[in-house]
Amino acid sequence: MSLNRSEKEAVVAEVAGLAAQAQTLVMAEYRGITVADMIKFRANARSHGVSLSVLKNTLARRAVAGTSFEGVADQMTGPLIYGFSVDAVAAAKVVADFAKTNDKLVIRGGAFAGKTLDVNGVKQLASIPSKEVLLAQLCGLLMSPMSRTAVVLGALAAKKGEAVAA
Repeated sequence: MSLNRSEKEAVVAEVAGLAAQAQTLVMAEYRGITVADMIKFRANARSHGVSLSVLKNTLARRAVAGTSFEGVADQMTGPLIYGFSVDAVAAAKVVADFAKTNDKLVIRGGAFAGKTLDVNGVKQLASIPSKEVLLAQLCGLLMSPMSRTAVVLGALAAKKGEAVAA
């Protein structure tokens, strides 16, 4: 069923709103994926804050015009699903994880921070740990010198305690 002009304008406005808020766009070809797998894919994406959309490519090109994703407009060919995310790595991670388990989903490319990404760029972006993991690693690095100092001081105190007891 084709859309009339006002419906197309509404779709373009909605996707342009997503693109304006998003940091990352990932495009993947979904040809041959079963409906059940697509439902799981969409549910997983929603739980990670990723908005997946199947759009006509002409509407997608119009929606990303004037945004940081404008550089990937020439790659928008064929049956594509578009993943937008506010989190820098969420869209890439969700699409790459699903592509590992389903060989019919083929990553085509994407964009991050105004830069066009190829397939390998999307996979590299997906391999970056999440924000929470990076913050935990940073806290661990900051706590490491303090905990080492505490261990050394504890050992010195224990040694003095042995010397006083003897």
